[in-house]
Amino acid sequence: METTLRGVGVSHGVAIGEVRHMGTAVLEPPARQIPKEDAEREQARAHQAVEAVAADLTARGNLAGGEAQAVLEAQALMARDPELMADVERRIADGSSAERAVYDAFAAYRELLAAAGEYLAGRVADLDDVRNRIVARLLGVPMPGVPDSDEPYVLVARDLAPADTALLDPSLVLGFVTEEGGPTSHTAILARALGVPAVVALPGAVELTEGAEVAVDGGTGRIFVGPTARTKEELRSAAAERAAALAASTGPGATSDGHKVPLLANIGGPADVAAAVEAGAEGVGLFRTEFLFLDDSTRAPSEEKQVEAYRAVLEAFPEARVVVRVLDAGADKPLEFLTPAAEPNPALGVRGLRSLLENPEVLATQLAALSKAAEGLPVYLEVMAPMVADRTDAKAFAAACRAAGLRAKVGAMVEVPSAALRARSVLQEVEFLSLGTNDLAQYTFAADRQVGAVSRLQDPWQPALLDLVALSTEAAGAEGKSCGVCGEAASDPLLACVLTGLGVTSLSMGAASIPHVRATLGRYTLAQCERAAAAARAADTADEARAAASAVLGAR
Repeated sequence: METTLRGVGVSHGVAIGEVRHMGTAVLEPPARQIPKEDAEREQARAHQAVEAVAADLTARGNLAGGEAQAVLEAQALMARDPELMADVERRIADGSSAERAVYDAFAAYRELLAAAGEYLAGRVADLDDVRNRIVARLLGVPMPGVPDSDEPYVLVARDLAPADTALLDPSLVLGFVTEEGGPTSHTAILARALGVPAVVALPGAVELTEGAEVAVDGGTGRIFVGPTARTKEELRSAAAERAAALAASTGPGATSDGHKVPLLANIGGPADVAAAVEAGAEGVGLFRTEFLFLDDSTRAPSEEKQVEAYRAVLEAFPEARVVVRVLDAGADKPLEFLTPAAEPNPALGVRGLRSLLENPEVLATQLAALSKAAEGLPVYLEVMAPMVADRTDAKAFAAACRAAGLRAKVGAMVEVPSAALRARSVLQEVEFLSLGTNDLAQYTFAADRQVGAVSRLQDPWQPALLDLVALSTEAAGAEGKSCGVCGEAASDPLLACVLTGLGVTSLSMGAASIPHVRATLGRYTLAQCERAAAAARAADTADEARAAASAVLGAR
């Protein structure tokens, strides 16, 4: 008998196959006392296991590239955290075995993260994965992870560790279903990058029976357990229609009546360029530069190294717009040389532009490198700052760009509600705005994007978030300046139409989403998009906003 469940659809497409569950986490090591004379040997074992796991995570990231590389490199930094290692050594000196010391040290750190506010609490899954890998290596047991299967399957898990997701084989893994996570979680971002249908925040996902047939609709978030032949045919037919529309859609982004909406790519480094070009990206709307700084958390990369990496991206988009976000460090991306070692809540502390203004030499070097990288290239370079809160922040960043002799448009990211509320004031200092909807939702609703329990508040269809978007676009329009979206909200084709109706001037997303957005946007006029936007803002919940916009546009 067919049963329908509903989670949050985060990656388009349909997957029909049997359930396979993610391998379980390693068991808790026994608590046993070791002789004092064995402490040094156990400490060496712990160091070797930590380094092996960190090296494996880095290698997986190098193979995967793109979004996955940055996530995995952040996990490698977790493994090598000097404070964690010092705690492990202390516990071993007190008589714990290496595996028990690692388990207990990570448990203590886990409690700190869980108590440090929802932003950091969401990183607990990544921390647990690092712990499990180190303990498994010390115990000599298989790593937790993706099941072995010769047949394609639907992967089900409480949550997916980045190290596993990054190297999944899309020919075997038909789709993802997880109990945790949200629309902008690591699982969601990596699923879209792989082009694999995915549904997250599905209550009871881990209780799905191993081997049961399910149909996953990554667009609507519906899961059909034991789907009927009719359901499967309807899903396949809808998927085929979407595929045909994608194939027929080419060229620049625009509504059906010719209103242009440039479709840009979000990239994390040179490794993402090929996919962006292949997808027909009209430029880059968000070039994340953190990948350069994660190799060594103790010091910033040299100016020469930065110039080389930036130029590789700029050269790939001649006569196009490339928007670079300067280093966004802090919170879940701590850097030893830059961010404070201990803050009560790093997500609300010295992060993003705040950390750069406290370390002006790091910002000056990055801006100088960007200036040199763009020399002689026919590219439209634009540079923006993360976590701008007000006009004072915007003014300080613009002054730093001028001091570096940077010939580029200067912009501010709108990720803090105050920046949206005072957008016209911010625009007195900068030339454009870029809405980072992931963090904007997070700070607006006090809801971490990694925590499945609050995923409804991370839904970019929330009317309050749409109101903040409208405030920003209205301010930009009044000042004769542009206001784009570079958050994951832009990757939702229907929401892209609503954002266009709200006055957003460009949309930037993962490369895999560009064809979907282009095809959907091209089906509607600007007036239809504006009516859909008004209907969505008039709603009271995200579900009602989505339904209202769908009704206006006649979307399936």
